[in-house]
Amino acid sequence: MASLAQMRLKFIERALGWIDGVARRRGRDTNLPSHLSTGLAGEDAAFFYLRRKGYTVVARRWSSGELPGDIDLIAWQDSLLCFVEVKTRTARDATPAQSAVDAHKRHTLRRLARRYLRQLPQPQAPQVRFDVLGVYLIPGQDPQFEHFEAAFDRAPSPRND
Repeated sequence: MASLAQMRLKFIERALGWIDGVARRRGRDTNLPSHLSTGLAGEDAAFFYLRRKGYTVVARRWSSGELPGDIDLIAWQDSLLCFVEVKTRTARDATPAQSAVDAHKRHTLRRLARRYLRQLPQPQAPQVRFDVLGVYLIPGQDPQFEHFEAAFDRAPSPRND
């Protein structure tokens, strides 16, 4: 049964990729700058990557509406709530994708995560983890992923943040 779910997920991923390709050829996504288009494609790839790993994704590009910024993906891995920052690159250069998650970004993600946790109906907050998922969309190759689970702590370290 698990293989049927994996096949279904792969079919949906390919169908969405095909639809995106048709939209590009028809000029429907020309409103976005290329770096934003690349970022969205990376988030889509990351979504399916996490689904294949068994995560339950509950939010994409979540924003509180009051605080600046957003959380790319929020997903459950069993009873653990994961806040995932996706960094997409089109080449493997000297600086890895995850190095773009600096102290300011970590602070923003923590604030947004606290806001998200406050809205949950549970009386007690679940265990959480902050991940960084590097997605490499190199032309002519399948997407490549580098998943850094627990990339940083929930509470800032006085030396690092």
